[in-house]
Order: sequence, then C-alpha cells, then structure tokens
Amino acid sequence: MNVRDALGRAAFARRIALDVLPRAAAELGRWQRRAAAIPNSELRRQAGASIAHKRFHAEGGSVFAALRPEWAPALVPLIVALQTISDYLDNLCDRSVSRDEADFRRLHQAMLDAVDERGPLHDYYALHPNRDDGGYLEALIEECRRYLRQLPGYPVVRPRVKRLVQLYSDLQVYKHGPAGRREPALAAWFQREGTRWPELRWWEFAAACGSTLGMFALFAAATRADLVDREADRLVEAYFPWICGLHILLDYLIDQAEDSAGGDLNLVSFYRDEAEKQARLLRFVREARARARAMPDGSFHENLVQGLPGLYLSDGKVKEQRMQSLAWRLLKAAGPASFGYFVWCRLRRYRNPAPPQPAPV
Repeated sequence: MNVRDALGRAAFARRIALDVLPRAAAELGRWQRRAAAIPNSELRRQAGASIAHKRFHAEGGSVFAALRPEWAPALVPLIVALQTISDYLDNLCDRSVSRDEADFRRLHQAMLDAVDERGPLHDYYALHPNRDDGGYLEALIEECRRYLRQLPGYPVVRPRVKRLVQLYSDLQVYKHGPAGRREPALAAWFQREGTRWPELRWWEFAAACGSTLGMFALFAAATRADLVDREADRLVEAYFPWICGLHILLDYLIDQAEDSAGGDLNLVSFYRDEAEKQARLLRFVREARARARAMPDGSFHENLVQGLPGLYLSDGKVKEQRMQSLAWRLLKAAGPASFGYFVWCRLRRYRNPAPPQPAPV
C-alpha cells in the first residue's frame, strides 16, 4: 500500500466516522421512534426489532454517502429509509404466521414503490394477518421518493434499480416459502434468471440478489447530472453478482449456527464441503476486489469491498463457530486494508454491543 492510498483510506474512514455514521444514527433513531408508535403490537415489535438488531445494514449502506459527501444530506436518509423497509419486511416474512407467497410478494411491492417515485402506492398488508402500522411503511416509501426526486441522474438508473429490487423481492418470496419447496423454487428461479452467469451456483446467485449494495451504488451515481447509460451499466456489472454476492455470502457465513438452530435457510450451507466453501468465497473476494478496482472511483469501491470482510468477520460468531482460519484467509485475500477495517469494526462492536435478541415468536 503506498502513501497516497493510505491517506485516501484515512480520509474515507474519517468521513464515515465523523459525518456519515452520525447522520445514519440520527435517521435510525427517528424511524425507531416512529416504529414505537405503530398501533398493531406485532408490527410494532417487528419494526422495532428490525432497527435494533439490523441497524448495521443501514449504517453500512450509508457509506456510499462518503463517495459524494456534498450529497450526504440526501443519500443518507434515502439509504436508511430503503434499508429500513428491507429489514422490516424481512422480519415480517421471517417471523410471520403466514407462509403465503402472495402475501410476501404484496409486502415487497413496498420496495418497488419506494424506488419508483412516479407510481401509485398499494395496500401492502392486503394479504397479511396484521395490518395497522399507523402509516409507518408508507412514510418510509415517501421518504425514499422525496430524496430520489432530488437526484439529477435518477432517470438514468431507475430501470436498473427497479431490476435489482425485483430480484431482491423475488428472492424474499422464494426463500421464505415452505421448507420442502424453497430450495427447488430457488434453483428453478436461477435457471430462468441466472443464465448470464453460468459459473455461479444457484445459491450464489440468490445471495447476490439479496444485497442492497448495488441499489445504493446506483443512488450515489445518480447524484451526477451527466451520468450516462454506459456508466450505469458498468456499475451494475461490477456489483452484480460479485460484490453483492460477497456481501450476502459473508452474512450467511457467520449466521450458519444461528440459522441451523432456527431451521432457517442458509445459502452457505449448500457447498458440498469446507474446501469448496473456502475456494468459492475466496473467488468472490478476488473477483469483487478486481472489479471494484477497475471502475471509475475504483479506490472508493475497492475500499468498500475490503470493508465487507472486516465488518462481518469481526463478529463474535466467527470465534464461536471456530472459523478463525477461514476468516484470516478471506481477510488476507481482500488486502491489508481489510485487517484495518476488521480492527475498527471490532472496536465499534465492543463500544456499542448489540442489544439482546427478542424472544422467538
């Protein structure tokens, strides 16, 4: 690492620590207060839990504001609002008494509406057993739309964002289905939608679809009035599937024991053995890093890729599951800066421990 790179990373980390994260915390606090006022007790519980226990998703997504710091007042609330919708709906599908795919699809219409500022709103709870959220979900959608209207390049990226959101929504529908049907449904979905990436396994494609990072990268790009289709396409091709896939595979990697105990689908569990798992994860690290480096603003995108292993592998779940050796190899493949992010994230976790998990439904 040369001096210029080191100074660039230091400035990047400083912007995140001093500007982006405090903004994200303020936004999350605002939505947590709004969630606490939801009339329906079950929706109120799931909305509050989604913020309390998944806040690092919104904090991590908000780092895209460090790429365009002058746009942070718009990008941070936009990213926090969309990620809050995503996490809330994930909780509703994970913990719901419903196993109705039509219900899950109707709920996720909220994400599609959030990224299309021109269309109508819908009744998202029409098929759900709990309905009265006091306008919480619609308020989040309107927040997204308000800030999207401020991005001069959003008309260029809108169809690409909607495509990523549609893939995300499809994943949520299939992965929350009945245990005996969800794996065949996901494999068949890959056969229909994943033909462009024959080198992927179906669960790797599903992982890539589960990331919101590509959406947030497009939001940051849309701050440019001179953005053109070719640049937007290049950004999508870098993020999907490699950077997005790395993001969610790391998330599933550290959650293996938790998902096994809860009977939840875990996409990393489908590798045939530990050797294949390590080889494929290392490939995702290397592909993601190479594609990030080759983009305009490559230093920023490479920093983000290097931060992903630091963020996820600094979790105490790694030691609990005796994955330190695999973690070390992934951090090494991501580059020296990844170890720095690992230490930084460990310190943040120590200073800001996660609240206790709520009792299962």
